[in-house]
Amino acid sequence: MILRILGLIFALAACPVASAPILEHPLDCVLGETCYIQNYVDADPSADWLDFACGKLTYEGHKGTDFTLYTLKDMQNGVNVLAASGGIVTGVRDGMPDVAITKDTLDSVKGRECGNGVAIDHGEGWVTQYCHMKLGSIAVQKGQKVRTGDPLGRVGLSGKTQFPHLHISLRHKGQVVDPFTPAGADGTCKIVPEDTLWKNPPAYVAGGILRLGFDTKVPAFDEVKSGAAGTVTLSSSAPALVLYVHGFGSQAGDKIQFTMSGPNGFSLTHETAISKPKALYMQAAGKKRRTPTWAAGEYVGTVTIVRDDKIYDQSQLSLTVN
Repeated sequence: MILRILGLIFALAACPVASAPILEHPLDCVLGETCYIQNYVDADPSADWLDFACGKLTYEGHKGTDFTLYTLKDMQNGVNVLAASGGIVTGVRDGMPDVAITKDTLDSVKGRECGNGVAIDHGEGWVTQYCHMKLGSIAVQKGQKVRTGDPLGRVGLSGKTQFPHLHISLRHKGQVVDPFTPAGADGTCKIVPEDTLWKNPPAYVAGGILRLGFDTKVPAFDEVKSGAAGTVTLSSSAPALVLYVHGFGSQAGDKIQFTMSGPNGFSLTHETAISKPKALYMQAAGKKRRTPTWAAGEYVGTVTIVRDDKIYDQSQLSLTVN
C-alpha cells in the first residue's frame, strides 16, 4: 500500500533524456567544503513537498537545485558561476541589488524573482537558467556561445532569496526536469539515482553541520550567516566562552550535543533537541567566566548531531586562550 501511494505521489511524465545535456558542477567551489546543496526540485505534486530522495530538502513548488555558500563573506569574496553545459546564451539580467528579501520587500522583485541571471539554450528544447547572481557580475551577452565551465558571473543575493546561492533549473520544452531523476522520481527514494544528467552526480546530504565557531557571547544568527561571528584566539579575560554550530536541514527529534574541554580540568556538556525541521539553524552552548581569568592553553569543542539514536554528523574545533 505504501509503495502504491509513493508511486502515485511521484508519478511524473517521462522526458526524452536521450537528447538532454550532461551537466557539470555549476559553481567554482567544493561541495562539502566551501558550498553545499540547500534545496532540490520539489518532486511531490501535492501541497506537501519532498525531494527526489524522499527527504525535506526542498519546499512547495521549488523548481531547481540550490548550490549554496556558507556565508555572506564567501559571496563578497567572489565565487564564479559556471556554465553547466555548452550552448547559446538566450537571456541575461543584471542591475538588481544583492539584498536578502523579506515579506515587506517581496513585491519589489515580483516578476523578477530570479534576480540577476543567465539562460542558456542547449538545443532540442533544453534550457538551463542560473539565478540570484551578484550585481554587476554577469560576464556573458545574449547570443554568445559558451562552453561547459565558462564563467557566467558570480554567486549573489539578488531576487527572491534570503541566502547567497545559485539556483540552477533545467527545463525541456518549458517543463521542469530534475537532473537527479530526469525520467521522473519513482518513489524508491534512492539517494544515489541510477540515471542522472550530472556527469559527476553530487552526493545527497540530508542536512548536517556547516561550521563551528567560538565566541565570547552567543552570536546573533545574522552574524553567523554573514561570517562575522567567531574567533580562533581568546583573551584570558573574556567574559564567556561559547561554542556555536551553524547547520542545515535539521529534522524534528534531532539532538545536538556540545562538549568542551580545556586546561585545568575545564569541561562542558550540553544537549538540545530540535522540535521542528529547519532549513538553516544556529545553536550554542557555553560558560561564563567565574575565575579572574581563563587558564591559558588549548580548548577543544565538539558538536555531535544524533538522528534516530545514531551519530549523524560530528565536527570539532580548537581555540587558543592567551
